[in-house]
Amino acid sequence: MMEMQRKPLFNPNGDIEVEKRRMVGGNTTNLNDFNNMKYSWVSEWYRQAMNNFWVPEEINLSQDLKDYHHLLPSERKAYDKILSFLVFLDSLQTANLPNVADYITANEVCLCLHIQTFQECLHSQAYSYMLDTICSPDERNSILFQWRDDEHLLKRNTFIGDCYNDFVEHRDLEHLMKVLVANYILEGIYFYSGFMFFYNLSRNGKMPGSAQEIRYINRDENTHLWLFRNIIQEMKREEPELFSPELVAEYREMMREGVRQEAEWGEYVIGDDIPGLNRKMVSDYIHYLGNLRWKSLGFEELYPGFSEEPEDMAWVSQYSNANMVKTDFFEARSTAYAKSTALVDDL
Repeated sequence: MMEMQRKPLFNPNGDIEVEKRRMVGGNTTNLNDFNNMKYSWVSEWYRQAMNNFWVPEEINLSQDLKDYHHLLPSERKAYDKILSFLVFLDSLQTANLPNVADYITANEVCLCLHIQTFQECLHSQAYSYMLDTICSPDERNSILFQWRDDEHLLKRNTFIGDCYNDFVEHRDLEHLMKVLVANYILEGIYFYSGFMFFYNLSRNGKMPGSAQEIRYINRDENTHLWLFRNIIQEMKREEPELFSPELVAEYREMMREGVRQEAEWGEYVIGDDIPGLNRKMVSDYIHYLGNLRWKSLGFEELYPGFSEEPEDMAWVSQYSNANMVKTDFFEARSTAYAKSTALVDDL
């Protein structure tokens, strides 16, 4: 495919008619107009994301400082490695989202991407706060860079990282589409073994502050998942050539690889050594999520037999709600970050 041209920053000859706006390849003025949006779902998404504002340092980690040094060796190993993985993912997202926004010509969608970029920075801040609270500086630095020495971590980071690097080298529609799918996999699959581990610690009476940090991060990630799902759906309508049977097969294999890696990661870092979790529980849940994510894009079930949430993992969705209260995404309203509602993870 031909290389895309980065949208100009200043474009006085851009189209001002809403009906001419496109996700990519449009002639944008870059004017942020909140009153005229082509993609109506952006308005609710934007307000929900803004209502999700929170401050990592306002969550009390004093109990975590005590608990961390009394975790089982298997729990402490998993805590360290999962945190190293999550720090890397959000750092990579922060660096790459502006690359995507350079080619999105729907100004209202770019606003969403910029909010997401800010939230990814906030997540990195939260992880640093967690580490600064419970670890010495040497321990903190060791955890931060475990992904460089642990072959399992490096393999996981390489899958998404290479996809992002490919887009930097090949700025065409096909590579952009693969980056969108990779983002969707990262937000909808890659985080979940880690999140469930922290929730499991909390339900066992350990590291409650860490679990609360993760709840707020999880709530943000759900909005990011919605964002990329909607962008991909719009691309299906506007750029149908990117959804030929051959290309869909490539996206499908990307999703399968994401599920495969997340299940293998859960087996490696959690296995059968963490009280309250085992490798089968993690694998079943990840395959269920794979079905949920792929079907939400309008495609077929990937994994027969995993269409329903596993009963022994129902507690995950309760913990992932920042306030332990179910709400519907498009009905959610909040008055302050401490009371902000959480998304139902039904993608």
